[in-house]
Amino acid sequence: MSLRDMTEEERQTIIEHLEELRRSLVISIVAIVIAAVGSFYFSEQILSIIISPLKSLNENLIVTGVTEAFFVKLKLSFLAGFIIAFPVVVWAIWRFVKPALYPHERKYIYWLFPITIILFTVGVLFAYFGILRLVLNFFIHIAGSNLETMFKVDQYVSFVMAFTIPFGLVFELPVVVFFLSKLGIVSHEMLARNRKYALLGIVILAAALTPGPDPVSQMFMAIPTYLLYEVSVWVAKFSVPGRNRKRKKKNR
Repeated sequence: MSLRDMTEEERQTIIEHLEELRRSLVISIVAIVIAAVGSFYFSEQILSIIISPLKSLNENLIVTGVTEAFFVKLKLSFLAGFIIAFPVVVWAIWRFVKPALYPHERKYIYWLFPITIILFTVGVLFAYFGILRLVLNFFIHIAGSNLETMFKVDQYVSFVMAFTIPFGLVFELPVVVFFLSKLGIVSHEMLARNRKYALLGIVILAAALTPGPDPVSQMFMAIPTYLLYEVSVWVAKFSVPGRNRKRKKKNR
């Protein structure tokens, strides 16, 4: 095979990968839009769920713009659409990655898929039921008795979205580490050796993902994320590729 033929073949491969990536993105976007359109019909019920932590603290929301309520419900519809369509998004990602995997590596996806969905759901629910009310209570307490708290619905909904979705994504860390360790990209020795750098990265990540510059929400994200990192170290330890495990036993 000539160099020219090889170059053409490489170009075709790159084009095929880009086309496959485009299809995966289209599938994900279409799924989110369809789920969002369906969710808009239930936007009032979704809004009721979103504002319940604030209601439990005897706080109300206000609307200050003519179109604010409409765009808030539209935003909530896309939030619900993303959560509902998340399994389809994961499937689209798997569809894109699958050709690059060996047959013995593909089998892991079939049970990693439901675990991915479960971890994302647990992350969102943990942020909503476990942390959100504590963070809101902290900010209301900081306002003190001299200030009257009046929360804009648009800002509040944006805050909740920016607070819950990143938790769902961060909870995927053990799955990502398992997959990378099976491919031999990372190892538990490497993860354990770089704990201090991981901690620094987690703090920076928490500062970037949490809404606002407040240290409270950053701490509430950083601590669970670091615990997930420690879990990931153990996941990597017990997910060494079969060949490497056999070699280690022989060396002993």
